[in-house]
Amino acid sequence: MKTAYLDCFSGISGNMFLGALVDAGLPETVLRDAIARIDLKGYVIKIKTVEKWGIRATHIDVDLTAKHHHRGLADIEKLIQAADLPEAVRTKACKVFQRLGEAEAKVHGVPIQKVHFHEVGAVDAIIDIVGTVFGFHYLGIEKIFCSPLRVGRGFVKAAHGIMPIPAPATAELLHGIPWYPGDIDKELVTPTGAALVAELSSGFGDPPSGFLTEKTAYGAGTWELAIPNVMRLHLGTLPIEKNSDEMWLIEANVDDSTPEVIAYVIEGLLTAGAVDAWITPIIMKKGRPAFLLSALCLESRKAALEEIFFNETSSIGVRWQPVRRTVADRTIVPVATEWGTVGVKVAERNGQVVNVAPEFGDCRELARQSGAPLKKIYQAAVNAWNGLKR
Repeated sequence: MKTAYLDCFSGISGNMFLGALVDAGLPETVLRDAIARIDLKGYVIKIKTVEKWGIRATHIDVDLTAKHHHRGLADIEKLIQAADLPEAVRTKACKVFQRLGEAEAKVHGVPIQKVHFHEVGAVDAIIDIVGTVFGFHYLGIEKIFCSPLRVGRGFVKAAHGIMPIPAPATAELLHGIPWYPGDIDKELVTPTGAALVAELSSGFGDPPSGFLTEKTAYGAGTWELAIPNVMRLHLGTLPIEKNSDEMWLIEANVDDSTPEVIAYVIEGLLTAGAVDAWITPIIMKKGRPAFLLSALCLESRKAALEEIFFNETSSIGVRWQPVRRTVADRTIVPVATEWGTVGVKVAERNGQVVNVAPEFGDCRELARQSGAPLKKIYQAAVNAWNGLKR
């Protein structure tokens, strides 16, 4: 499995992410073409090689050549969704922006619909976030892991005044992520960098057991520090666990919520990294009907999911326990239909195919583009896979 490990000994920012990906093999022309598909004007992307204490790294900067208006989250999501980019890239980039918006809304005490990104930050963030998500997609990275983040110390001047490091929005984004101040008096982790790490990473700490580095790349930050201001990106492989893995089961009894609210909570749990989430009807004391809300996740997402249980439900207690699950081997097989290519998820156990299911997202996108019935495209993908096996 193609895997990336982010070594953030000098922090992380959007341009450090982008620089490291270009240094790792994302062609400049491909990156520029991807960004050009977003309806943004009045900017120039500058890419150059720099040295940071003897380490050669790629630095990327965005210069504005025209005045830009502030943009709200809905405006930015509309721009991204309208871009001619893979659906997975558009969806993931919007999730990163959703995290940014939620953090800003909480810090400033306003609804997320009222959050506006300042003109420079908005353009920078759109390019950094979409470019980073696209870069990992282009390089075929399936899993991303991250070291603890060195955030810096002291204070930073922001639009709202002098703020402590990490800045309030960054601090919100770092929930569930290990970080430490270090001894550098600078803001080393930006909100964009924190949002990307929070959304893209599957785990934090040392490199995962079995990870083998095949390539090392460096993305440069802007600062000249007493240490190299770079993010080191390790690209390599991680063995796929074929038989079982350890997960965490989180549960709570909810007795005064509507089905609509429960559906919203489940959607939030899945967005925050739950492998699965579900409800079970139960009868509580005094004969009260209720729901048992359950979520399954990796240990790295446990804290974030617990926050959703407490914030979005009336529960005042959450139960959790480690569980193990046995999983089938899964591969994605691309098949051709008359409307386009669909990925088909094939599950095998002991060498035998036990389930075949076309990717719903692929079928939905082709249905939207062509106007053909979704069920017809879905069945055509199944038939195409069956034809490959004859």
